[in-house]
Amino acid sequence: MTEPTGAQRDMEAVSKFVESFAAQLVEAGMQRMPARVFAALLSSDEGAMTSTELGEQLRISPAAVSGAVRYLAQQHMVSREREPGSRRERYRVHSNQWYEALTSREAVLKRWEGALREGVASLGEGTPAGRRMAETLAFFEFVDGEIAAMMERWRAHRERIFGTSEA
Repeated sequence: MTEPTGAQRDMEAVSKFVESFAAQLVEAGMQRMPARVFAALLSSDEGAMTSTELGEQLRISPAAVSGAVRYLAQQHMVSREREPGSRRERYRVHSNQWYEALTSREAVLKRWEGALREGVASLGEGTPAGRRMAETLAFFEFVDGEIAAMMERWRAHRERIFGTSEA
């Protein structure tokens, strides 16, 4: 079975998918416009679109595209690239965007762990608040270790399935 090309796709079905997936991302906590832009990029054959293409497909303003892309870039979910010989930028979602987004959270977890350690020391381990803080710290330490191990398993799994170790 061959995959339909962009020209053969039912653009109404694509649009419904983009909005449906974006709604799921919003429900999970992502802002609405970045969710829509991310879903549009993810569903494009090239995985890249210009601001104009995104604006036309999603029927949003250039400012809305810009704000969404800025947020997604900060979350390591898209990157910006210049079109050769042009001043226009294309925004690209990579095949490993989930890996990048998740592993970028490790730095956040480390900062939270440091803050929680200070909290335990300040509140005292023997106090109810200190014990609560210590349990929260233990949870984040556990999650941090599990994410690292899971990412290693993902790299091996991805290589088996897709034949690439890029991650």
